[in-house]
Amino acid sequence: MIKKLLNGLIAPRQAQRKADLYRNLIRHEAAIGGQLFGEVPTGHRREFFCLDKQTWIWHEEWTDKDGPHVTTTRYDVRPDGILKSQNGQYQPVSPAEATHLYEAAKLYEQRTDAELYQAIA
Repeated sequence: MIKKLLNGLIAPRQAQRKADLYRNLIRHEAAIGGQLFGEVPTGHRREFFCLDKQTWIWHEEWTDKDGPHVTTTRYDVRPDGILKSQNGQYQPVSPAEATHLYEAAKLYEQRTDAELYQAIA
């Protein structure tokens, strides 16, 4: 009975810790990815990260004289091509954009491995 009670208390904590760790790793990866394309200007927030095996996210926020701006682009990598979604509208990417995404993904993997996961290993 006590073992069941302890498992009921410990399991949710472990699940929460695992979820928190995953979120923190994604945040770090996103920050590293956001720097792949040059310095992030003051007042801007830029992120680029791999959400799962098929999904890449580019997110940028900034404020200027016209007010706040937010742009999020989702790339869904499929066997028959790559679809890009902005504002809920999907469209296929051009071959040039697919090549840029591929190069960015390679660089992202190199940088996150070197700057984040090498330190953990």
